[in-house]
Amino acid sequence: MTSSSTPGLTRFNTAEDDEARTALRAVCASGAWAEAVLARRPYPDPAALLAANDAAVAALTPADLAEAAAAHPPIGRPTPGDPASAREQRGMADAPARLKAETLELGLAYQERFGHVFLVCATGLTAVQLRDAVRNRIDNTPEREREIVRAELGKINRIRLAGLVEAPGDTADRPPTDGSPP
Repeated sequence: MTSSSTPGLTRFNTAEDDEARTALRAVCASGAWAEAVLARRPYPDPAALLAANDAAVAALTPADLAEAAAAHPPIGRPTPGDPASAREQRGMADAPARLKAETLELGLAYQERFGHVFLVCATGLTAVQLRDAVRNRIDNTPEREREIVRAELGKINRIRLAGLVEAPGDTADRPPTDGSPP
């Protein structure tokens, strides 16, 4: 361990494999991603963990990406009872009903076209930016969109991993956080 290690990272590094795997699967639902990140423990510092995320995301197959995307709720419909999901989609919370409906409609059209939920790192984005993101990406080729999804998943994972190793408490029992202020 280096001096830049955190108590949360120490907890993650020393957790039993099953506990650490559970914590990782809460960050990203891809089993391949979780196993790749788990295999590189212990991490000397949070930067090394984030680098492992980047490498694991880059190595995901289309099926692995689909597995990860399947666990994400549609934009405008955060997972009920999941404070992390609500924080990540905070930009839609106070949006006018018409904007929410338009974003949901675009999201459904996107899902029909690509076979998975529209995935974007929503942290810090407004409802208009989220709607526009769907509009801007819906005409992409499947190959182009897969690489955008990969990049967005990497960003989401980085935010959630930072919360995992910075927050106090048990890594297996704590939902992932997005690092946004309360």
